Amino acid sequence: MGRTIAHKFGGTSMGTADRIRGVADILVSRKGEQQIVVVSAMSKVTDALIDITRRAAARDPAWPDEAQALAEKHRQVAKELLGPRAGPVIERLDRELHGMMELLAAQAFLGVTSDDLLDVIQGLGEVFSSMILDAHLMGRGEPSLWLDARDVLVVDKTPLGALVDWELSRKKLDAWKAGKPLDRVIITGFVTRDRRGRVTTLGRNGSDYSGAIFGALFGAEEIQIWTDVDGVLSADPRLVPEAVLLDRMSYSEACELAYFGAKVIHPQTMAPAFERGIPLVIRNTFAPEKPGTRIEKTTDASVPVKGITAFSGLALVNVEGAGMIGVPGTAERAFGALKQAGVSVVMISQGSSEHSICSVVQAKEAGAAKQALEEAFRRELDSKLIEAIAITEGIAVLAVVGDGMAGTPGIAARLFTSLSRANINVRAIAQGSSERNISVAIAASDATRALKAVHAGFYLSALTISVGLIGPGNVGRTFLKQLSLGRERLRTHNGLDLRVRAVATSKKMALSEHHLDSALAVTEATDLTRFAAHVQADHLPHALIVDCSASDAVPELYAEWLSRGIHVVTPNKHAGAGKLERYEAIRRAATRGRFRAESTVGAGLPVITTLRDLIDTGDEVLAIEGIFSGTLAWLFNTWEGNTPFSTLVLEAKKLGYTEPDPRDDLSGMDVARKLVILAREAGWKTTLEAVRVESLVPDALRSVSPAEFLERLPELDGPMLDRLARAKRNGCVLRYVAKLDGAGLSQVGLVELPTGHAFAHTHLTDNVVQFTTARYRTNPLVVQGPGAGPEVTAAGIFADVLRIAASLGAKL
Repeated sequence: MGRTIAHKFGGTSMGTADRIRGVADILVSRKGEQQIVVVSAMSKVTDALIDITRRAAARDPAWPDEAQALAEKHRQVAKELLGPRAGPVIERLDRELHGMMELLAAQAFLGVTSDDLLDVIQGLGEVFSSMILDAHLMGRGEPSLWLDARDVLVVDKTPLGALVDWELSRKKLDAWKAGKPLDRVIITGFVTRDRRGRVTTLGRNGSDYSGAIFGALFGAEEIQIWTDVDGVLSADPRLVPEAVLLDRMSYSEACELAYFGAKVIHPQTMAPAFERGIPLVIRNTFAPEKPGTRIEKTTDASVPVKGITAFSGLALVNVEGAGMIGVPGTAERAFGALKQAGVSVVMISQGSSEHSICSVVQAKEAGAAKQALEEAFRRELDSKLIEAIAITEGIAVLAVVGDGMAGTPGIAARLFTSLSRANINVRAIAQGSSERNISVAIAASDATRALKAVHAGFYLSALTISVGLIGPGNVGRTFLKQLSLGRERLRTHNGLDLRVRAVATSKKMALSEHHLDSALAVTEATDLTRFAAHVQADHLPHALIVDCSASDAVPELYAEWLSRGIHVVTPNKHAGAGKLERYEAIRRAATRGRFRAESTVGAGLPVITTLRDLIDTGDEVLAIEGIFSGTLAWLFNTWEGNTPFSTLVLEAKKLGYTEPDPRDDLSGMDVARKLVILAREAGWKTTLEAVRVESLVPDALRSVSPAEFLERLPELDGPMLDRLARAKRNGCVLRYVAKLDGAGLSQVGLVELPTGHAFAHTHLTDNVVQFTTARYRTNPLVVQGPGAGPEVTAAGIFADVLRIAASLGAKL
């Protein structure tokens, strides 16, 4: 006989005839094992038995039909598995079912629910399912021996749960084993007897506990808990779909996660294994080829954090007052009062000042907790030594767990940084001296977002940013395309999930829970309030809106979005060059959400970044000059006077270099806006009205229709040719230049520059910006490159998005 392995199969694993057949397949496939097999009732049967018992006690006339339906369900499963050979097991089932009906009739006669009878009845599901599995195995010609746990297992029921009488249980088991072949034993889970011989149960999760108990009694080398998941995950996959499977963890780690609500395995289940050093393995009945998660005494401590869990339905109870400082026994009185009131404390936090004691309790017990504490501290409350006993409802606890956290610097810092970046406030903190667990109390409404943020913060999953795009025009569509092309690489190599969940035009929008690759799915009228609320979803840690519109109305919402923690990236120049009061409000609000607008000047060129670096490192900006229009740069780089200026403007329009109405470029206002943006970044309170702008559009053509303007465009040729001829006579070239001096004076216009000037040798649509500073006084710093076109502008937007992602903890 080979290794002794205990197997425990849960209700989902035993839920149907097909699933019971699958359990048998697993057992038969594992050759060379002595198998100790403990099974739960079929899925939902235990709940059904409890419900029927209570209905019988209430004399509900429907209970006999429901009981018969449950009995028939088990008969049908036996018939499906055994066919014509089902007779013997059905007879065994019927004997148990007949006894059950008599007990239910007794309940109906008494008219009250008897706890003793309820224990007997609710444990019958395991008796039924184990009989069926045992018969099915024997029907396949496989060795199988059925053991009713009620014949050997003895427990004491205590307030802490069922405590096994190991000595007496072992004696009974040894007597039962005598002379029997023990290749494979099928055992009823959950049920047992007390010292007086009365049938009872091990309580909820009792079948898992049975598996560990019988693994210990039979001296198993390993206990395998078979369920419907691949093993223990780093977080609840319903909340964090990116949760990763843990291959190994310690008993202590599993206990910590289980205590804080993770559906790992009940701590009580682990006790028999822990005491005897028996490894537990959590495996998937429906994917038996997967190795699962191994839980044992020690684990790999090189990964500091193994799991993160959060659970809600809690409340914060705070006892606060100066009279508590330095007074011995205050904590003892508080927790003694809670004990007397039957209130279980989930978490405790106390500052070193002793000014307050904070406890987290179940929300349903908060009222009782407050009443108990008010009675215990009545004298101190009356004399104002204790100011108040306050209840804060709507609390969740998030716990970060891992043996490797002990002695690893920076764990707490990373936890609180992740929460801060997700704009989540921490109400209370607790950490044990083992350093295995850090727990924080937060608002329950933030729980899912916090879980995702912290999970990503410890690189257990990708950092997820919910993205909304406004204005899917040329630049917006190109940004979406660039993002879609790089999205998988960012997920795989950088742990960053940029998820575009909303796209809006001026009239329509599309909201989705999944990534939108394009703007083709716009389906409903645009409502930017709903749009922003959807982007800032409670279940996602970070939100970011990209505004690619040219609207002056959308920037009105930036300050509100930023104050709510929504990050904003934009090439929209109205935000930086519009009303000064609005710009300053945006900057003030950018303490919670981050604001990036690199592509407002120079498209993808690092113009604003360079300026900020100069200022942030203490340099003094003396002057800024530049060619900020790719359209005007192309016109004056190309025009030599051989071709009429109007012809060149029309060619630029055909090439897509100009706006639909070329006056938007020729007026110089776009250049002026960019200069205002740079001036404000440099610290000057410049307004657009303060900029002296030379428009290349004659006064007579400024108010005519676009069509008439294009028709009369040759009226520009004469004056422009005169300017060019004068420049050539002076040995100069014409360039449309923006200038800002140290006094904050700003102007844009057509100027003559010497042929040796840096601006005289740019390439076609190049933008060029020259910073004269205290450090770069005699040889100014120049940033030059393509400054127009959807590809480079979208790349600038994408770069800003990635800069924000990096500030949130992405590995970039």
